[in-house]
Amino acid sequence: QVHLVESGGGLVQAGGSLRLSCAASGSMFSINNMGWYRQAPGKQRELVARISSVGTSSYADSVKGRFTISRDNAKNTVDLQMNSLKPEDTAVYYCNAVGIWLGADFGSWGEGIQVTVSS
Repeated sequence: QVHLVESGGGLVQAGGSLRLSCAASGSMFSINNMGWYRQAPGKQRELVARISSVGTSSYADSVKGRFTISRDNAKNTVDLQMNSLKPEDTAVYYCNAVGIWLGADFGSWGEGIQVTVSS
């Protein structure tokens, strides 16, 4: 099993910044894509940003130009730098990883971390 642990959430004022980090642990696995999703109260979980093993990234339109995703393949970590935060960015943020574990496809989620942006 591949286990994901997020860190770095919290409360910030609008216009501020936060950096989320996610670390994958386990054995006998390789990760293809890593990403961040978020779910606000009463809304569906949505993709925020995704990055491939070779560094190709994509973003939701709502965060383009404000958020930056990065990863360290050697450490199996993915970060999300969030700048110019808005109240509508308030949500629980989830780390996601997909790849190969013990020769089979896997997909794992972190437990989620709260990000609250006050106006």
